Amino acid sequence: MCTHTPRCPSADSPDREAAAVVAGHPEQGWSLLCNAVVLFEDTGELLPDGKVVAPHRPLAAAA
Repeated sequence: MCTHTPRCPSADSPDREAAAVVAGHPEQGWSLLCNAVVLFEDTGELLPDGKVVAPHRPLAAAA
């Protein structure tokens, strides 16, 4: 359970990436968030129930 104030968004919330980082490993390209989501540097996610969220980094604007 989250002990932050205000509480971190749950793993099934649309703003789940706003949860606090509890274990950051930038050298490996991932962070564990308070809501048990593993967030990868390419913006992909692994949810606590095992579901995968594909990377959703915005595309570069056409020049």
